Amino acid sequence: MKVTINRDKLMESIQHVTKAISSKTAIPILSGLKIQVKDNGIKLTGSNSDITIESFIPVEEEGIQFIDEIEAGEIIVHAKYFPEIIRKAPQETVMIDSDEQLQVTIKSGHAEFHLNGQDPEEYPQIAQIQSDTSFELPINLLKNMIKQTVFAVSTSETRPILTGVNLKVEEGQLKFVATDSHRLAASNIPLDTSLDSFPDSQVVIPGKSLNELSKILDDTEEKLYISVTDNQIAFQTNHLYFLSRLLDGKYPETARLIPEESKTTLHANTKQLLQAVDRASLLAKENHNNVIRLQTKGSHMIEISSNSPEIGKVEEELTVENIEGEELKISFSSKYMIDALKIMETDQVKIEFTGAMRPFIIKPIDHDQILQLILPVRTF
Repeated sequence: MKVTINRDKLMESIQHVTKAISSKTAIPILSGLKIQVKDNGIKLTGSNSDITIESFIPVEEEGIQFIDEIEAGEIIVHAKYFPEIIRKAPQETVMIDSDEQLQVTIKSGHAEFHLNGQDPEEYPQIAQIQSDTSFELPINLLKNMIKQTVFAVSTSETRPILTGVNLKVEEGQLKFVATDSHRLAASNIPLDTSLDSFPDSQVVIPGKSLNELSKILDDTEEKLYISVTDNQIAFQTNHLYFLSRLLDGKYPETARLIPEESKTTLHANTKQLLQAVDRASLLAKENHNNVIRLQTKGSHMIEISSNSPEIGKVEEELTVENIEGEELKISFSSKYMIDALKIMETDQVKIEFTGAMRPFIIKPIDHDQILQLILPVRTF
């Protein structure tokens, strides 16, 4: 195997695939990075038990040549040292060569490195999903849906299913839902194509997988191809293939958590409310769960406060667009409120309360594609 390639283009691909490589793996060969050189380009692969990432670099694209010299072949290289060598290569191009003894030579300018490689035959076969359940989405839309939900997954392994985002298709809409049982985040968009073959509510993608996927996708309106099987999901662009396992188990029925009616509704400026909650949280951090209190005052005023006996207290009055319904005093986690308001994309939000001890929902004022639900905290 031999290839001469643009250093920066190679480094970009390496950074993508190494996100799937872990030194703590039960299969030693998976701690390496796989390089496959073919006539039309070079493919890099990184994998662990949860995700696999493949990145392809073509010989040339849009008139720019990335690869000069090619002799087909494949090798596994050390995933810790190889990226460092490429990153610090002195010239804009690097030459990578491997021989029959699995020795890898990397040359750039006057620098020459020799690494011990591993046998690519020992590397597990990567499944290329063929599925009836496939659809396309613009990449920026998918990234938005991830951003609007993934922060609400559980970080505790006591209920592993809650560490993932539930992906489902209902009434012609694609829906993402995440909950840690104290809050819920939902995002949905209309689908262009009907997906009758979509599996029932069992498609739960690990939150960690979605976070990594979101990091390596560029913000673009280009389409991404998604395929789902019983236990895996694949995301594919022109030069990237991202495969993740799905979580086993039954995702809770979350629709019944969302209140049907409200007793108090307020419309507020998203940014002003976020800043006020953020200020109140400064003194709420010490009491373990960042609890703050919101109280309505008349039809255009709320008070946001927090009280930490050892430190002090904060009170702030905020003028809001309007308040309808019953008077209300409610306590909740400032962190959850901040997380929910940060992902709202509208200037105004609508908050619907069903009483001091019932979950409340936050959504944009002009559409229903994002919904955040927070459980209140009982304070005595």
